[in-house]
Amino acid sequence: MSVGVVMLVHTALVRAEQVVRHWADAGCPVVVHVDKRVPQDTYAAFESALAAVPNVSFCTRYRCEWGTWGIVAATQAAAGHLLAQHPDVGHVYLASGACLPLRPVNELVAYLAARAQTDFIESATTSDVPWTIGGLDAERFTLWFPFSWKRQRFLFDRYVALQQRLGLKRRVPAELRPHMGSQWWCLTRNTLSAILNDPNRARFDRYFKRVWIPDESYFQTLARLHAVRIESRSLTLSKFDFQGKPHIFYDDHLQLLRRSDCFVARKIWPRADGLYDAFLAEPARALAKKEPSPGKIDRIFSKALERRARGRAGLCMQSRFPAKNRDIAPTAAPYSVLHGFSELFEDFEGWLSKTIHGRVHGHLFAPDQAHFADGEAIINGALSNNAVLRDYNPNSFLRNLIWNTRGMRQCFQFGPGDNQAITEMMMRDPNAHICVISGAWAVPLFRSNANFADLRRTAAGLQRVESVHLDRLRKPSVKARVRIWTMTDFIEAPMEPLQTVLEQFGPQGQSRLSEVPRMVDLDGFGQFLQNLKNQGMHPYLMGDFPVDSTAEQHDQDKPPKPYLIR
Repeated sequence: MSVGVVMLVHTALVRAEQVVRHWADAGCPVVVHVDKRVPQDTYAAFESALAAVPNVSFCTRYRCEWGTWGIVAATQAAAGHLLAQHPDVGHVYLASGACLPLRPVNELVAYLAARAQTDFIESATTSDVPWTIGGLDAERFTLWFPFSWKRQRFLFDRYVALQQRLGLKRRVPAELRPHMGSQWWCLTRNTLSAILNDPNRARFDRYFKRVWIPDESYFQTLARLHAVRIESRSLTLSKFDFQGKPHIFYDDHLQLLRRSDCFVARKIWPRADGLYDAFLAEPARALAKKEPSPGKIDRIFSKALERRARGRAGLCMQSRFPAKNRDIAPTAAPYSVLHGFSELFEDFEGWLSKTIHGRVHGHLFAPDQAHFADGEAIINGALSNNAVLRDYNPNSFLRNLIWNTRGMRQCFQFGPGDNQAITEMMMRDPNAHICVISGAWAVPLFRSNANFADLRRTAAGLQRVESVHLDRLRKPSVKARVRIWTMTDFIEAPMEPLQTVLEQFGPQGQSRLSEVPRMVDLDGFGQFLQNLKNQGMHPYLMGDFPVDSTAEQHDQDKPPKPYLIR
């Protein structure tokens, strides 16, 4: 017994001719169906090119449009012709013009001969099918679909909506339990003959003519009535993306296709010369008894699907921005945000940069400009320090900064005087490490010697902004790693917070604290806070800061707390 091939062709006829010759040269009879939409002169040339090839014939042509009955009618015509003309055929393999045999045909023939009573057709009930796209699974069998989804989309959607609103339903023939699966099957002669010669075929055909995408359900359903033994899988390797569109294989997929051990693959790019040369010119070899195993490459396709659907952390496509609440990190790598440190220490950026042997930026979201490390105006990725460009989309500015400096941890200062629009993204970013010394914004005001009335107004505004910022950072939904100290607590024990900051940088920096930065002179700061209170502004974010020099002297008389420097 041999294997017969039904081939449905509508484009790339030159490649289809190559594959037809390959099947025929291996001794497999081939019946070709060419879509009626192909111009007559093109069809005639194609038919003439294969006229001298033995065991190759053509059947009645039908118009084949995706999702419509024409594909089933074409398959019925070609399969009936094949069975009538070739009584020695034991299995019929359905393929398309974009399919490519991956293993020598004699291996497929031997594989099927050893399974003479087995039908290979993916066939699952609608409740077990997770891959339907568009929300129509069971409904494709109970509604009417007289309109083309591709050419008459407006009418298609409106007619479906009307039926759903009116509660209309078709009656499924009592003998049938609808099943779905891949269009590309391999059926035994007995099963296929039983389907085509079923006494109820006319009634079944009338029903399926108004089913949506009947080529994925007609043979899959009827095979359950007539098959002796079904293996619910296809021998054709086909992969689909999250939109239900087939993956296209190119030349660089050569080793991937070999690894699958599948007999046939679709969908092959017509210009993939390397694939056609490699597989069609492959000589017959000793029979390999390997079982087709598309699962070997499923992990790669799953990764590709995940990257297509979810993207990569910190990278946005030009075509669309990521969903606001998606669970993938908005940035590509960990980074540190230090709030209040540069206000409390002299040349803090310089000290930290030297300690970790890395680059530490100033206030990247300051009102005047982005203060890049070393005073640079443009850094990786052509990011400018221009505040207008940055504030056009602060989230993209930070996302691009982290993406374009991957491999080097970024650290920058932040405060209530900066652009707060970036706060929301940092809150939901698991890559963000945020350390806050609350109330430190008051130190530059204290040292400015400006008009006190102006200082009071500025202090009230900064405290209001920082209070909102801290409330947001304390929400349970925050994904960033956040540490908050009041200014009083920090000054009392600065070593541990500084060590925490250094440990964020891991092995790329110095993980142990060997020297500390110089803290600014805070003599009189307590009285400054009291003056703010006396003027009606209550500075509470600093904690309980001592006011008079007597209290400060009393604290100095206390024995210092021991701190361990590792």
